[in-house]
Formats: sequence, C-alpha cells, structure tokens
Amino acid sequence: MPPFGLFVNRTINRTKSHEKMRKFTAFACGTIAGLSAYYIQRLNDPQLRVHNSWTNSETPISDCALWNSNWDFRDPKSLVRPLKNDNPQEQNRYNSELEKHVPKKARHIILIRHGEYLDVGDTDDSHHLTDRGRQQAKYTGQRLHELGITWDKVIASNMVRAQETADIILNEIDYDKANVKNCPFLREGAPIPPQPPVGHWKPEGSQFFRDGARIEAAFRRYFHRAYPEQEKESYTLIVGHGNVIRYFVCRALQFPAEAWLRISINHASITWLTISASGNVSIKYLGDSGFLPAKLLTNRIPRDAKNVV
Repeated sequence: MPPFGLFVNRTINRTKSHEKMRKFTAFACGTIAGLSAYYIQRLNDPQLRVHNSWTNSETPISDCALWNSNWDFRDPKSLVRPLKNDNPQEQNRYNSELEKHVPKKARHIILIRHGEYLDVGDTDDSHHLTDRGRQQAKYTGQRLHELGITWDKVIASNMVRAQETADIILNEIDYDKANVKNCPFLREGAPIPPQPPVGHWKPEGSQFFRDGARIEAAFRRYFHRAYPEQEKESYTLIVGHGNVIRYFVCRALQFPAEAWLRISINHASITWLTISASGNVSIKYLGDSGFLPAKLLTNRIPRDAKNVV
C-alpha cells in the first residue's frame, strides 16, 4: 500500500491535468464559436450572397433559358400522330411510327467567313478579295485539309467575296467544284436590330425586314437535325458572311438573336456547330483563326479602301 503522501501528490497532479484540459477545451470551443460566427456573418454579406446566387440560386429557371427540343420542327414526337388511348395495339403503332422518325447520326456545319475584301464601287461585282484576303482563304483551306474531313456538301453565298474565298478553299480540300451549291439566301445583310444598338451601323428599318426574313430562311434551310435515313455523321461547309454567321450561331444555340453583334469573328475564320441526333446543338469553334499568321488577322474592311461604314 503506497504512502499517504504519494497518494496526495498523485491526486494533486490529476487535478492540475484536469484543469489544463478544461482550459484547453474552453479555448478550443471559444475559437470554433468565434470562427463560426465570423463565417456566418460573411455568408450573410450582401456582396457574397450575389456571387453565391449564380451557382446556388433557388430561383426557377427563366423560360428563355430552357432548351426548345423542337426548335427545328423535327422532334420525332411532333411528327407522329399522338396516342389515342392506352391500348397496347395503339402504343405499338405509336412506337413503330416514332422509331421511323428518330435520327441516328449527327450533322456538323462548318461556317467560313470570307476573306478581307475591298469595298469599292457601287455594286457587289467590284467587291473583290484583297491580296491579304486571298492569303487568308488559302490558309483556311489548308487548315480544313489538315482536319481530314470528308465533305458531304459545300455551299457558298453568291456574293463575289464569298465566291472567291470558296474557290481558293476548294483548291486545298478534296471536293469537286462542280458540286458546289451557290445560295442567294446566304448573302450578307442586316438580320435583326442588335441589342444593344450601336451608333456606327444603322441600316434602314426596311433592310431588317428584307434581309432578316431571307437570313432566317437560310437558317431554317441548313440548320436541322439529320434525316432518319442518314447512316453516318455528315459534314457541310458553308462559306458566307460575318453578320449571317453570327446570327446563325445565336439561333442555333438558342441565344437571343438580337445578341449577334456582340460577337466578333475574323476574316476567313472557322465556326463549327454540331447538331446531335437528339437535336441538341453544341459549338466546337467560334471564329477560330489561330492558324493564321498574326499579320493576316483582320475583321474589318481596310480603312483606306472603305466605301461604306
């Protein structure tokens, strides 16, 4: 049995240890409580709440942000006579018809803006590519050749600068020039009044009505999901114009069409859109011109040869 003095010493040591533990626990709890209070206060900061709302908002999604699956009016469900009842025979009829209208493959639409051109004279016949514009088109053709694409269709605006650009590109890619389709619907124009408005470009209101209907018709002609009988992914090359391409991008991605002028694309740049079998649309390139030497990067008519703003 240990002496009484040793017992007392052990008891005193335990008491001191417990006291230290209580102090440490109190300190730790106080620190945690303080940090928690600070964090909660920061979360309630109005500025931080605004930033958090972008990713953690409980606000319902705006109608304009929802994807319209029947944007091209070719959603298989919209092409089949609806079910009349729950009868198994009627369901078999519906499913059989639906399967016949379901696309199997994607469509790739590659849009090329024409090269730099001279805006001289009063008609399109005098709007030829500059030497730099011809170089741009050649580089773009070489880039398309490097991509190794087998083209199903090549379509070009019938304006001179687009025709010249397409001709130079066709010298670089594997496609028969005799099969190129020239489309007047793809001509440059004013698709829709832009938002926000700009002071340096103000076409007459009648021009938007005239050009807008034509450009929208071009969009509906070329942008749609694949036909059900298409057995492989297809590639369509379209050589056109800056305003038209930017409008097509906004329409295809279901962005507000009025936003088209917020986008800038260089001469001879490549824009690549893919329409999947489901009808969803994605963009692979937007105005890609990284393959061009820096000295060939342009997006406007040369100032010293500019006839119309």
